[in-house]
Amino acid sequence: MMITNKKTLKLQYLKTTTRAGVYAIRNQVTGRAMVAGSTNVHGTLSRHRFELRYQQHRNVRLAQDWIEHGETNFLFEVLDMVKPNEDPAFNAAQELEMLVNLWRLEIPCLGELGYDGPRSEPR
Repeated sequence: MMITNKKTLKLQYLKTTTRAGVYAIRNQVTGRAMVAGSTNVHGTLSRHRFELRYQQHRNVRLAQDWIEHGETNFLFEVLDMVKPNEDPAFNAAQELEMLVNLWRLEIPCLGELGYDGPRSEPR
């Protein structure tokens, strides 16, 4: 019975489609934010949350604020998604970069206002 469950879970995982998108992590106490993009936006947000909870996050300022202000003062959100496009000339990476840049104009996230995260997360 356990083998069947593992096989079922693995098949479900393999069938899960990932979506590229823009996300934000916002500190509701300081107003600092990280705005970035990822080809797997939901997975990347989960990774950030996991790394912060287990004090393994690579962004020192974000990690320090997490410890100081606590998990309940952070908001993790998907801001936008790259729309699927069948056009062979469509470049999803360029579209993602454009969306990240647009959202960075909307949400102050650089310098003292942000966590100076990477332009986009590793795939």
